Amino acid sequence: MNTSATARAKVPVTVITGFLGAGKTTLLRHVLANARGRRIAIVVNEFGTLGIDGDTLRACGIEGCGDDDIVELTNGCLCCTVADDFLPTMEALLDRPTPPDHIVIETSGLALPKPLLKAFGWPTIRTRMTVDGVVTVVDGPAVADGRFADDPAEVARQQAADPSLDHDNPLAEVFEDQLLCADLIVLNKTDLLAPAQADAVEAAIRAEVPRAVKIVRATDGQVDPAILLGLDAAAEDDLAARPSHHDAEDGEHEHDDFASFVVPLPEQGSVEGFIDRLKALAEQHDILRMKGYASVRGKPMRLAVQGVGSRFRHQFDRPLGPDAPRTGNLVVIGCQGMDRAAIAATLAQG
Repeated sequence: MNTSATARAKVPVTVITGFLGAGKTTLLRHVLANARGRRIAIVVNEFGTLGIDGDTLRACGIEGCGDDDIVELTNGCLCCTVADDFLPTMEALLDRPTPPDHIVIETSGLALPKPLLKAFGWPTIRTRMTVDGVVTVVDGPAVADGRFADDPAEVARQQAADPSLDHDNPLAEVFEDQLLCADLIVLNKTDLLAPAQADAVEAAIRAEVPRAVKIVRATDGQVDPAILLGLDAAAEDDLAARPSHHDAEDGEHEHDDFASFVVPLPEQGSVEGFIDRLKALAEQHDILRMKGYASVRGKPMRLAVQGVGSRFRHQFDRPLGPDAPRTGNLVVIGCQGMDRAAIAATLAQG
Protein backbone atom coordinates (compact mmCIF):
# COMPACT_ATOMS: atom_id res chain seq x y z
CA MET A 1 0.00 0.00 0.00
CA ASN A 2 1.31 3.46 -0.85
CA THR A 3 1.65 5.57 2.29
CA SER A 4 4.30 8.13 1.36
CA ALA A 5 3.40 11.82 1.16
CA THR A 6 4.40 11.82 -2.51
CA ALA A 7 2.05 8.97 -3.34
CA ARG A 8 -0.81 10.64 -1.45
CA ALA A 9 -0.26 13.84 -3.42
CA LYS A 10 -0.84 12.06 -6.71
CA VAL A 11 -4.29 12.21 -8.30
CA PRO A 12 -5.74 8.66 -8.20
CA VAL A 13 -7.00 7.16 -11.45
CA THR A 14 -9.38 4.23 -11.73
CA VAL A 15 -9.46 2.30 -15.01
CA ILE A 16 -12.79 0.63 -15.73
CA THR A 17 -12.46 -2.04 -18.37
CA GLY A 18 -14.59 -4.91 -19.59
CA PHE A 19 -15.77 -6.41 -22.87
CA LEU A 20 -18.39 -4.81 -25.12
CA GLY A 21 -21.68 -4.37 -23.30
CA ALA A 22 -20.49 -5.55 -19.89
CA GLY A 23 -22.09 -2.54 -18.20
CA LYS A 24 -19.17 -0.14 -17.75
CA THR A 25 -21.16 3.03 -18.45
CA THR A 26 -23.98 1.94 -16.16
CA LEU A 27 -21.44 1.30 -13.40
CA LEU A 28 -19.90 4.71 -14.02
CA ARG A 29 -23.27 6.45 -13.78
CA HIS A 30 -23.74 4.83 -10.38
CA VAL A 31 -20.34 6.11 -9.27
CA LEU A 32 -21.21 9.65 -10.36
CA ALA A 33 -24.60 9.52 -8.66
CA ASN A 34 -22.89 8.59 -5.39
CA ALA A 35 -19.80 10.81 -5.60
CA ARG A 36 -20.77 12.64 -2.38
CA GLY A 37 -19.15 15.90 -3.40
CA ARG A 38 -15.93 14.39 -4.71
CA ARG A 39 -14.75 16.05 -7.94
CA ILE A 40 -14.57 13.18 -10.44
CA ALA A 41 -13.41 13.65 -14.02
CA ILE A 42 -14.39 11.05 -16.59
CA VAL A 43 -12.46 9.98 -19.68
CA VAL A 44 -14.60 7.85 -22.00
CA ASN A 45 -13.02 5.94 -24.87
CA GLU A 46 -15.01 4.25 -27.64
CA PHE A 47 -13.92 1.89 -30.40
CA GLY A 48 -16.09 3.55 -33.04
CA THR A 49 -16.08 7.06 -34.46
CA LEU A 50 -19.41 8.00 -32.86
CA GLY A 51 -19.49 8.53 -29.11
CA ILE A 52 -22.56 7.10 -27.39
CA ASP A 53 -21.33 6.47 -23.84
CA GLY A 54 -20.24 10.05 -23.23
CA ASP A 55 -23.60 11.29 -24.42
CA THR A 56 -25.30 8.78 -22.10
CA LEU A 57 -23.36 10.13 -19.14
CA ARG A 58 -24.08 13.76 -20.04
CA ALA A 59 -27.79 12.91 -20.14
CA CYS A 60 -27.70 11.39 -16.67
CA GLY A 61 -29.01 14.52 -14.95
CA ILE A 62 -26.69 14.02 -11.98
CA GLU A 63 -25.94 17.19 -10.04
CA GLY A 64 -22.28 18.19 -10.32
CA CYS A 65 -21.72 16.11 -13.45
CA GLY A 66 -21.04 18.81 -16.03
CA ASP A 67 -19.95 18.55 -19.64
CA ASP A 68 -16.47 19.78 -18.68
CA ASP A 69 -16.05 16.77 -16.39
CA ILE A 70 -16.54 14.27 -19.24
CA VAL A 71 -13.86 13.95 -21.91
CA GLU A 72 -14.71 11.70 -24.85
CA LEU A 73 -12.13 10.08 -27.12
CA THR A 74 -13.39 8.33 -30.26
CA ASN A 75 -10.21 7.93 -32.30
CA GLY A 76 -9.74 4.27 -31.51
CA CYS A 77 -8.88 2.26 -28.42
CA LEU A 78 -6.75 4.14 -25.90
CA CYS A 79 -4.37 1.21 -25.77
CA CYS A 80 -3.43 2.09 -29.36
CA THR A 81 -3.54 5.90 -29.18
CA VAL A 82 -1.75 6.62 -25.91
CA ALA A 83 0.65 9.28 -27.20
CA ASP A 84 -1.87 11.06 -29.43
CA ASP A 85 -4.93 11.09 -27.17
CA PHE A 86 -4.37 9.83 -23.67
CA LEU A 87 -1.33 11.78 -22.50
CA PRO A 88 -2.52 15.23 -23.67
CA THR A 89 -5.94 14.55 -22.13
CA MET A 90 -4.51 13.59 -18.74
CA GLU A 91 -2.09 16.52 -18.73
CA ALA A 92 -4.96 18.91 -19.49
CA LEU A 93 -7.00 17.53 -16.57
CA LEU A 94 -4.04 17.91 -14.21
CA ASP A 95 -3.39 21.47 -15.38
CA ARG A 96 -6.90 22.69 -14.60
CA PRO A 97 -7.11 25.50 -12.00
CA THR A 98 -9.00 23.03 -9.81
CA PRO A 99 -7.79 19.53 -10.68
CA PRO A 100 -10.14 16.60 -10.09
CA ASP A 101 -10.00 14.63 -6.86
CA HIS A 102 -10.24 11.40 -8.85
CA ILE A 103 -10.13 10.47 -12.53
CA VAL A 104 -12.05 7.50 -13.92
CA ILE A 105 -11.21 6.12 -17.36
CA GLU A 106 -13.81 3.99 -19.11
CA THR A 107 -11.96 2.07 -21.80
CA SER A 108 -13.38 0.75 -25.02
CA GLY A 109 -14.80 -2.74 -24.74
CA LEU A 110 -12.02 -3.95 -27.03
CA ALA A 111 -9.15 -2.20 -25.25
CA LEU A 112 -6.32 -4.01 -23.51
CA PRO A 113 -5.66 -2.40 -20.12
CA LYS A 114 -1.95 -3.16 -19.80
CA PRO A 115 -0.64 -0.80 -22.54
CA LEU A 116 -2.67 1.95 -20.89
CA LEU A 117 -1.09 1.21 -17.51
CA LYS A 118 2.35 1.47 -19.06
CA ALA A 119 1.53 5.02 -20.14
CA PHE A 120 1.43 6.09 -16.51
CA GLY A 121 5.21 5.77 -16.53
CA TRP A 122 5.37 8.79 -18.85
CA PRO A 123 7.53 11.48 -17.16
CA THR A 124 4.96 14.28 -17.39
CA ILE A 125 2.32 12.34 -15.46
CA ARG A 126 4.20 9.72 -13.42
CA THR A 127 4.85 12.08 -10.50
CA ARG A 128 1.36 13.56 -10.64
CA MET A 129 -1.03 10.60 -10.81
CA THR A 130 -1.24 6.93 -9.95
CA VAL A 131 -3.49 4.06 -11.04
CA ASP A 132 -5.60 3.49 -7.95
CA GLY A 133 -6.95 0.31 -9.48
CA VAL A 134 -8.20 -1.55 -12.53
CA VAL A 135 -11.86 -2.57 -12.28
CA THR A 136 -12.95 -5.19 -14.79
CA VAL A 137 -16.69 -5.48 -15.42
CA VAL A 138 -17.88 -8.90 -16.60
CA ASP A 139 -21.14 -9.62 -18.41
CA GLY A 140 -22.22 -12.71 -16.45
CA PRO A 141 -24.79 -13.99 -18.98
CA ALA A 142 -22.31 -13.62 -21.86
CA VAL A 143 -19.80 -15.81 -20.02
CA ALA A 144 -22.50 -18.31 -19.10
CA ASP A 145 -23.57 -18.48 -22.76
CA GLY A 146 -20.01 -19.32 -23.84
CA ARG A 147 -19.38 -16.04 -25.71
CA PHE A 148 -15.65 -16.15 -24.88
CA ALA A 149 -15.15 -19.91 -24.99
CA ASP A 150 -13.82 -21.93 -27.89
CA ASP A 151 -15.99 -24.53 -29.54
CA PRO A 152 -13.69 -27.60 -29.19
CA ALA A 153 -15.34 -29.37 -32.13
CA GLU A 154 -14.87 -26.36 -34.41
CA VAL A 155 -11.23 -25.91 -33.33
CA ALA A 156 -10.54 -29.60 -34.01
CA ARG A 157 -12.21 -29.35 -37.42
CA GLN A 158 -10.12 -26.32 -38.41
CA GLN A 159 -6.87 -27.91 -37.28
CA ALA A 160 -7.71 -31.20 -39.02
CA ALA A 161 -8.22 -29.27 -42.25
CA ASP A 162 -4.98 -27.31 -41.78
CA PRO A 163 -2.52 -28.73 -39.18
CA SER A 164 -0.35 -25.61 -39.50
CA LEU A 165 -3.21 -23.39 -38.35
CA ASP A 166 -2.32 -21.38 -35.26
CA HIS A 167 -5.72 -21.10 -33.65
CA ASP A 168 -6.60 -18.04 -31.66
CA ASN A 169 -9.82 -16.55 -30.39
CA PRO A 170 -9.73 -12.74 -30.50
CA LEU A 171 -12.75 -12.38 -28.20
CA ALA A 172 -11.19 -14.68 -25.61
CA GLU A 173 -7.84 -12.87 -25.79
CA VAL A 174 -9.35 -9.46 -25.08
CA PHE A 175 -11.58 -10.84 -22.33
CA GLU A 176 -8.71 -12.70 -20.66
CA ASP A 177 -6.35 -9.70 -20.85
CA GLN A 178 -8.99 -7.58 -19.13
CA LEU A 179 -9.38 -10.17 -16.36
CA LEU A 180 -5.65 -10.63 -15.88
CA CYS A 181 -5.12 -6.91 -15.36
CA ALA A 182 -7.83 -6.50 -12.73
CA ASP A 183 -7.53 -5.41 -9.12
CA LEU A 184 -11.28 -5.86 -8.69
CA ILE A 185 -13.75 -7.82 -10.84
CA VAL A 186 -17.43 -6.86 -10.95
CA LEU A 187 -19.57 -9.81 -12.01
CA ASN A 188 -22.46 -7.84 -13.48
CA LYS A 189 -26.02 -8.69 -14.56
CA THR A 190 -26.35 -11.42 -11.96
CA ASP A 191 -30.11 -10.82 -11.96
CA LEU A 192 -30.13 -12.59 -15.34
CA LEU A 193 -28.42 -15.69 -13.91
CA ALA A 194 -29.64 -18.52 -11.75
CA PRO A 195 -27.57 -18.86 -8.53
CA ALA A 196 -25.84 -21.98 -9.85
CA GLN A 197 -24.95 -20.16 -13.09
CA ALA A 198 -23.47 -17.23 -11.18
CA ASP A 199 -21.41 -19.64 -9.08
CA ALA A 200 -20.15 -21.38 -12.22
CA VAL A 201 -19.20 -18.08 -13.89
CA GLU A 202 -17.36 -16.92 -10.78
CA ALA A 203 -15.50 -20.23 -10.58
CA ALA A 204 -14.50 -19.90 -14.25
CA ILE A 205 -13.17 -16.40 -13.62
CA ARG A 206 -11.16 -17.51 -10.59
CA ALA A 207 -9.66 -20.33 -12.65
CA GLU A 208 -8.56 -17.78 -15.26
CA VAL A 209 -6.96 -15.26 -12.88
CA PRO A 210 -3.73 -16.55 -11.29
CA ARG A 211 -3.63 -14.08 -8.39
CA ALA A 212 -6.06 -13.28 -5.62
CA VAL A 213 -8.54 -10.72 -6.95
CA LYS A 214 -11.78 -9.85 -5.19
CA ILE A 215 -14.97 -10.53 -7.16
CA VAL A 216 -18.16 -8.64 -6.31
CA ARG A 217 -21.54 -9.46 -7.82
CA ALA A 218 -23.77 -6.69 -9.10
CA THR A 219 -27.01 -5.90 -10.88
CA ASP A 220 -27.06 -2.82 -13.13
CA GLY A 221 -23.57 -1.87 -11.94
CA GLN A 222 -24.83 -1.10 -8.43
CA VAL A 223 -21.54 -1.22 -6.55
CA ASP A 224 -20.68 1.15 -3.71
CA PRO A 225 -18.05 3.63 -4.99
CA ALA A 226 -16.22 3.11 -1.69
CA ILE A 227 -15.42 -0.39 -2.96
CA LEU A 228 -14.35 0.76 -6.43
CA LEU A 229 -12.38 3.89 -5.53
CA GLY A 230 -9.53 3.76 -3.05
CA LEU A 231 -7.97 0.40 -3.94
CA ASP A 232 -4.52 2.04 -3.68
CA ALA A 233 -3.04 -0.52 -6.07
CA ALA A 234 -0.40 1.67 -7.78
CA ALA A 235 -0.98 -0.65 -10.75
CA GLU A 236 1.61 1.11 -12.90
CA ASP A 237 4.29 -0.30 -10.58
CA ASP A 238 2.86 -3.82 -10.65
CA LEU A 239 2.89 -4.67 -14.35
CA ALA A 240 4.70 -7.99 -13.96
CA ALA A 241 1.76 -9.41 -12.00
CA ARG A 242 -0.59 -8.61 -14.89
CA PRO A 243 0.26 -10.96 -17.79
CA SER A 244 -1.05 -10.27 -21.28
CA HIS A 245 -1.37 -12.24 -24.48
CA HIS A 246 0.66 -9.45 -26.09
CA ASP A 247 3.59 -9.30 -23.66
CA ALA A 248 5.89 -10.96 -26.19
CA GLU A 249 5.01 -8.23 -28.67
CA ASP A 250 5.93 -5.52 -26.15
CA GLY A 251 2.24 -4.62 -25.97
CA GLU A 252 1.90 -3.80 -29.66
CA HIS A 253 -1.26 -5.16 -31.18
CA GLU A 254 -4.02 -4.40 -33.62
CA HIS A 255 -7.79 -4.69 -33.60
CA ASP A 256 -8.02 -6.07 -37.11
CA ASP A 257 -10.32 -8.87 -35.93
CA PHE A 258 -13.07 -6.38 -35.15
CA ALA A 259 -15.00 -3.76 -37.08
CA SER A 260 -17.27 -0.88 -36.16
CA PHE A 261 -19.54 1.29 -38.28
CA VAL A 262 -22.37 3.76 -37.81
CA VAL A 263 -25.76 3.33 -39.49
CA PRO A 264 -28.09 6.36 -39.81
CA LEU A 265 -31.63 5.50 -38.76
CA PRO A 266 -34.90 6.83 -40.15
CA GLU A 267 -37.83 7.43 -37.84
CA GLN A 268 -39.10 4.11 -36.50
CA GLY A 269 -42.72 3.00 -36.75
CA SER A 270 -42.81 1.36 -33.32
CA VAL A 271 -40.51 0.46 -30.47
CA GLU A 272 -41.42 -3.23 -30.60
CA GLY A 273 -40.82 -3.56 -34.34
CA PHE A 274 -37.48 -1.76 -34.09
CA ILE A 275 -36.21 -3.94 -31.22
CA ASP A 276 -37.40 -7.13 -32.92
CA ARG A 277 -35.51 -6.13 -36.07
CA LEU A 278 -32.34 -5.46 -34.05
CA LYS A 279 -32.58 -8.84 -32.33
CA ALA A 280 -32.99 -10.62 -35.66
CA LEU A 281 -30.00 -8.75 -37.11
CA ALA A 282 -27.81 -9.60 -34.10
CA GLU A 283 -28.57 -13.30 -34.44
CA GLN A 284 -28.29 -13.42 -38.22
CA HIS A 285 -24.96 -11.57 -38.40
CA ASP A 286 -23.51 -12.55 -34.99
CA ILE A 287 -23.18 -8.88 -34.03
CA LEU A 288 -21.37 -8.31 -30.74
CA ARG A 289 -22.72 -4.89 -29.80
CA MET A 290 -25.27 -2.31 -30.95
CA LYS A 291 -25.96 1.00 -29.24
CA GLY A 292 -27.44 4.30 -30.26
CA TYR A 293 -30.52 6.48 -30.47
CA ALA A 294 -33.67 6.57 -32.57
CA SER A 295 -36.89 8.54 -32.88
CA VAL A 296 -40.23 6.73 -32.89
CA ARG A 297 -43.31 7.94 -34.72
CA GLY A 298 -45.67 9.78 -32.39
CA LYS A 299 -43.21 9.81 -29.48
CA PRO A 300 -41.83 13.15 -28.24
CA MET A 301 -38.72 11.62 -26.64
CA ARG A 302 -35.57 10.01 -27.98
CA LEU A 303 -35.26 6.24 -27.70
CA ALA A 304 -31.91 5.02 -26.33
CA VAL A 305 -30.99 1.46 -27.29
CA GLN A 306 -28.26 -0.82 -25.91
CA GLY A 307 -27.70 -4.34 -27.22
CA VAL A 308 -25.28 -7.13 -26.34
CA GLY A 309 -25.68 -9.96 -28.79
CA SER A 310 -29.43 -10.47 -29.02
CA ARG A 311 -30.12 -9.03 -25.53
CA PHE A 312 -31.48 -5.48 -25.73
CA ARG A 313 -32.48 -2.75 -23.32
CA HIS A 314 -34.20 0.47 -24.30
CA GLN A 315 -35.72 3.57 -22.75
CA PHE A 316 -36.91 7.02 -23.71
CA ASP A 317 -34.18 9.23 -22.28
CA ARG A 318 -34.74 12.87 -23.34
CA PRO A 319 -37.19 15.15 -25.15
CA LEU A 320 -36.45 15.61 -28.84
CA GLY A 321 -37.80 19.15 -29.16
CA PRO A 322 -40.20 20.38 -31.85
CA ASP A 323 -37.47 21.17 -34.38
CA ALA A 324 -35.23 18.16 -33.75
CA PRO A 325 -34.66 15.83 -36.72
CA ARG A 326 -36.63 12.60 -36.49
CA THR A 327 -33.57 10.51 -37.24
CA GLY A 328 -30.98 8.60 -35.24
CA ASN A 329 -27.73 6.68 -35.36
CA LEU A 330 -26.73 3.18 -34.38
CA VAL A 331 -23.20 1.96 -33.71
CA VAL A 332 -22.64 -1.64 -34.83
CA ILE A 333 -19.61 -3.59 -33.58
CA GLY A 334 -18.68 -7.13 -34.56
CA CYS A 335 -16.02 -9.30 -36.08
CA GLN A 336 -14.50 -8.49 -39.44
CA GLY A 337 -16.49 -9.79 -42.37
CA MET A 338 -19.91 -8.56 -41.28
CA ASP A 339 -22.21 -7.86 -44.20
CA ARG A 340 -22.44 -4.12 -43.66
CA ALA A 341 -24.62 -3.53 -46.70
CA ALA A 342 -27.21 -6.08 -45.58
CA ILE A 343 -27.25 -4.72 -42.02
CA ALA A 344 -27.60 -1.13 -43.21
CA ALA A 345 -30.34 -2.07 -45.69
CA THR A 346 -32.40 -3.73 -42.96
CA LEU A 347 -32.00 -0.76 -40.62
CA ALA A 348 -32.92 1.71 -43.38
CA GLN A 349 -36.43 0.26 -43.52
CA GLY A 350 -37.62 2.31 -40.55
